[in-house]
Amino acid sequence: MAILSGIHPVAEALRAKRPLERILVARGAGGARLQEIIDLARSSGTPVRFEDRAALNRLSGVKSHQGVVALGAASRYSELSDVAPAAKLIVVLDGVEDPHNLGAVIRTAHAAGAGAVVIPERRGAGLTDTVAKAAAGALEYLPVVRAANVNQALRSLKQLEYLIYGLDERGDVEYTSVTWPERSVIVLGAEGAGLHDLVKRNCDALVRIPMAGRIASLNVSVAAGIVLFAWRAGRGNSA
Repeated sequence: MAILSGIHPVAEALRAKRPLERILVARGAGGARLQEIIDLARSSGTPVRFEDRAALNRLSGVKSHQGVVALGAASRYSELSDVAPAAKLIVVLDGVEDPHNLGAVIRTAHAAGAGAVVIPERRGAGLTDTVAKAAAGALEYLPVVRAANVNQALRSLKQLEYLIYGLDERGDVEYTSVTWPERSVIVLGAEGAGLHDLVKRNCDALVRIPMAGRIASLNVSVAAGIVLFAWRAGRGNSA
């Protein structure tokens, strides 16, 4: 992942609309030029986080970063309005934070025939080099959308006649019993926490994977593989 440090390099990257994962600003740092960076970042939808100066020192490897460091994205993000009309399956991630899990889910989604993966702008991993490596090349073929609001994204997909299936260990329907419609969305929750309550309310059905052992849930990337390939089998192995 490319790391940019200093006011001028970060500002120019924003003006050039270079894909950036996030921007870190040192707590207590100020001035008109830093504020311009913050404004540019927010207008472009790039997350801004305020961190201790020591964290910026460690990340950039220098102390001359002028209070700002930017992390370049491993891939450009797509727009939901561009990918949704043609897709048969869209995978939505509700806050998956581990980059290895995110990469594995992207790889599996591509292999199963999904048309896109949607990730949240906040409360989740973005497209870093670690994600790209775990995805094993799938980022070159599968669009990834970064949504400012996951629930709004789900509502937009409903308007396009997608049915929304949330994977939840307390779901009412076993995944093997689902008759997958022409257009499906499968929503996977964060490691440990699962789906947020509002996300659950925006689902048309909550689906579970029955478990034989005493462990109540699976790793999110493993669960994704089970349900996404059940969708593929239900579609006659064609996307």
